[in-house]
This record gives sequence, C-alpha cells and structure tokens, in this order.
Amino acid sequence: MTTVFPDTGVGPLLRDWRERRRISQLDLALRADSSARHISFIENGRSRPSEDMVLRLAEQLDIPVRERNALLVMAGYAPRYAQTPLDDPAMASVRDGLDRLLAGYEPYPALVVDGRYDVVAANRGIALLMEGVAEELLTPPLNAMRITLHPAGLAPRIRNLAEWRADLLTQMERQIALVRSPELRTLYEEVAAYPVPDRADRADRADRDADGRGADRARERTPSFALPLVIEHGGQVLSFIASIATFNTPMDVTVAELAIETFLPADRETAAYLRERLQ
Repeated sequence: MTTVFPDTGVGPLLRDWRERRRISQLDLALRADSSARHISFIENGRSRPSEDMVLRLAEQLDIPVRERNALLVMAGYAPRYAQTPLDDPAMASVRDGLDRLLAGYEPYPALVVDGRYDVVAANRGIALLMEGVAEELLTPPLNAMRITLHPAGLAPRIRNLAEWRADLLTQMERQIALVRSPELRTLYEEVAAYPVPDRADRADRADRDADGRGADRARERTPSFALPLVIEHGGQVLSFIASIATFNTPMDVTVAELAIETFLPADRETAAYLRERLQ
C-alpha cells in the first residue's frame, strides 16, 4: 500500500499532520522538547529538521509507521522502519503467535487483517460464518470488507446490515484520513457502491409476521454497550460483539498495520451454537 504526498517538502506535511491532530505549534513544541519558533521554521521550510526531530514530531503527532518513513525520506533521510513480508522467516514468531491466538479463541470467530483489510489469518469460527459466500470472494487475497458487504457475501445474512455497513464504512473513512492511501480509497469506493440486499429485511419481516418479533429477539439478548453483529447461520440468528487489537509500539510497517478482530458471542445461544458446531 503506497502513500502519495504532494511534492512540497517535509515541513508542510508536518504542518498538515499537526493541524489534523488539532495541536498548536506551541503545544507540539512543548511535547517534542523544542520551541514554537523552531516548529514554525520547519513547517515553513526555513529550517531542515534533524532525523531525530522528524521522529520526535512524528511520535508526538501519532503518525503511522509507514508515514514516518515517508516523512524521513522527504526530509532527506533513510527510512527507519522495515517492511518485512509476513511469510519471511524473520516473522516466524509473529505468525506463530497469531496462529496460537486465533486457535485459542475458537470456537469463537477471529481473524487478522492487514492495512488493506486483506485477511492474512483466520480461525475455524470465521470459516464457519463464511459458509455460503460466493467462490469469487474467497479467491486470495480474501478481503474482509468485500466478503462482509458484497451482495454475494455475508451481507444478505446480516440482520442489522444498515447499521453494520454504516459502521464499517465510517471505520474505513477514518483509516483513509489517517493513511491517505489510494488503494484504500479505491476499496472504499468499491464497497460503498455495492447494492444493499434486502433479503435480511425480508427474512425479518417474515419472522415478524410469524410471531411479531423477528430478529429483535437476538437484539433483546444483546448487551447495549456496543453495536452487535447480528447474522444468520444455518437457520440460527447469532449475535456478536466485535473488538479490534493491534500491536503496541510496532517497529515494522507490516506488523504496525496488522489488526486482530475477534467476535465475542453476545448471548448464551450464540456461544452454545458455536460450541456445538466446532467442538
């Protein structure tokens, strides 16, 4: 995933990051052990920051690791952070740790995605939920956003699709604002344009005609502290609460962009169904 910056030098880019973080020059100077005057000179191109200063400012502005490399290059320095492929022997401990984590979370669903939302690892719980997804969506690289929102993917079975879709698109918008990736923007435009299937709505209406409650039965079992994923599988309505974890203080671009997403059953019925199917 490449990052595109205008050819304006490192100063304006640092200013852009500072303004996006809504931090004044004085506040940034205090955090980076500098002066507002020096920060102003850097942003205006009147002063070339040292390599250490670029890294300090990037740290205080919480700039992603990949973007820190780009800032260093634009300031005339070598990239600091490696980008090691996940299948490289040097990443064996990372892969082993992720595999153990995913296996340990079973029978509940869990997966690992990279910065493009491509699935790099998943457990049997995820494989169970993806039963019935169109083959073309399961051709590597699998993309979590495509699989979830495509009409031939999970979308028709997600009972609260409108809410879940809006949440995922908002998540992507935040990520695009953070990394400014053309590839991520293209993916967003693709999945945002998918037609919204109405099969789940029709199924819910059918349930309501039968007993007046439908998918709301799953909602009633779900805690209200987070938006649940309510999805049908094998005639059973399942409810999950999702969480996302990342690595703390990563020193490699690949590791920095990995995200571990886990789906915790939001009710006993969902937990029992998964245990019955996978244990």
